[in-house]
Amino acid sequence: MAAGYLEILRARHAARLLTGTLVGRLPNATAAIAIVLFVRAQGGTYSLAGALAAVYGVANAVGQPVLGRLVDLHGQPRVQLPSAVLSALAMAVFAFNGTDPLPLAYAAVAAAGLFTPPLEGGLRALWPSVLRREDQVHTAYAMDAVAQEIMFTVGPLLVTLCVSLWSAQAALVVLNVIGVLGALSVVVSPPSRAWRSGPREAHWLGALRSPGLLALLGAFLFVGIALGSITVASVPYADEHGGDAVYGWLMAGIGLGALVGGTVYGARQWAGEPARRLQVLVGFLAVCYLPLTLMPGAVAMTLLMVLAGVFLAPVIACAFVLVDRHAPAGTVTEAFSWIVTTFTVGASVGTGLAGPVVEGGGAVWGFGVPGVAGGVSLLVLLVTGRVLSAPVGRAVVAASSENDPNRAAEPRFSSGDRA
Repeated sequence: MAAGYLEILRARHAARLLTGTLVGRLPNATAAIAIVLFVRAQGGTYSLAGALAAVYGVANAVGQPVLGRLVDLHGQPRVQLPSAVLSALAMAVFAFNGTDPLPLAYAAVAAAGLFTPPLEGGLRALWPSVLRREDQVHTAYAMDAVAQEIMFTVGPLLVTLCVSLWSAQAALVVLNVIGVLGALSVVVSPPSRAWRSGPREAHWLGALRSPGLLALLGAFLFVGIALGSITVASVPYADEHGGDAVYGWLMAGIGLGALVGGTVYGARQWAGEPARRLQVLVGFLAVCYLPLTLMPGAVAMTLLMVLAGVFLAPVIACAFVLVDRHAPAGTVTEAFSWIVTTFTVGASVGTGLAGPVVEGGGAVWGFGVPGVAGGVSLLVLLVTGRVLSAPVGRAVVAASSENDPNRAAEPRFSSGDRA
C-alpha cells in the first residue's frame, strides 16, 4: 500500500511541496474551530460563533477563485506569499480586537478569509510538472487528500492544545504565523517559481464555462454543508460530555476516518468511470453520517465520527480526477480553487445553519443536517451523471492577451478511465 506513496515522495521537490502546502493551509483548515472556541472564550453565543465562521468561509470562497485566476495569469510566488501575509495580519487583528466592536471583528475575519492563498489548487497544478507520469499524478491526488486528513486530524488537536496551554487568542495567532512559513516554503521552491499556466481562451467565466465543473461544484456545495454542520453540532455535544478535549477528539475522528479511507483508496488504480465511482462514494458518505444522530457516549461518538469520515478523502480524490478532466485549458489552478471555494461555501453555510438549528432543537437536530446534505449531493451527481461522464477534448487554445506566449505551459494530463 505504501509503495505508490513512497514513489511519489521520492520525486524531487514532492515532499517539500506537499509539506509546505499542508502547513500553509493549517490556518484555513482550523479557522472554523479556532473562531468558534475564541468566540466562546469571549462570552459569545453559538449563533455569533457560527456567523463569524461563516463570514470567514464566504470571504474565503470569494477569494480562492480570484486569487487562483491571478496565479494562472501571473505565477505562484507573486500571489501566494503576499496573500498569506495579509490573511495572517487580518486574523491577528481579530485575535487582539476580540468581538467588540462587532463590525471590526466581522471585517477582520472577512479579510482573513478573502486573502487566504490558493495553495491547495496551486499544489495540484504543480503535480504534473513534478511527477511527469499520469498514473503518478492520480496517485498524488489521492495522497494529497490523505495528507490533508492528517492535517485535519492533527489541526483540531493543535487548536485545543494551544487553547489549553495558552488561550484561544494565542491559537489564532500561532497557527497563522505557521501558515505564512508554510506558504513561504512553497513559493521559494524551484517548481513553484518555474510554473506557468498554459495558454487560455480569454473568457470572463474562466473555468466556470465547463458544464462538468459546474456539476461537481453543485455536489460539493452539499458535501461542505454536511461537514460544516458537524463542526457546530459537535460543540454542544462536547459541552455535555467532557468539554473542549472531547470536541477536539470528535473533530480529529473525522480526519482519522478520512485518513484511513483515503489511504486505502489511493493504494490502487481504479478501473471504470470516475463519475460513476463518485456517485457510489458520495452515497456511502451520506449513509455514514446518519448514525451520528444516535449521540452515544464520548468514546462511541468518536468512533462514529471516524466512520463518518471514511469516505470523505476518497470522494475528494475522485473529484480531483474529474476536475482535471473538465477544466478548460489554462485554468487549472482556478478550477481546483473553485472546488475549494465551493466546499468552503458549503461548510460556511453548514456552520451558519447549524447554529440556529442546535439552539432550537439541540445537538441531535444539528447532527441530522449532514445526512440530508449528503443525500442532496448524491442527487445532484445522479442528475448530472451524463455531463460528468461525457468525454472532454483537450484542444490547444491559441495564446491570447491573457497569457504570455513565451511562457512555458504547465504539463497537463487528460484523465481517462483510470484514477
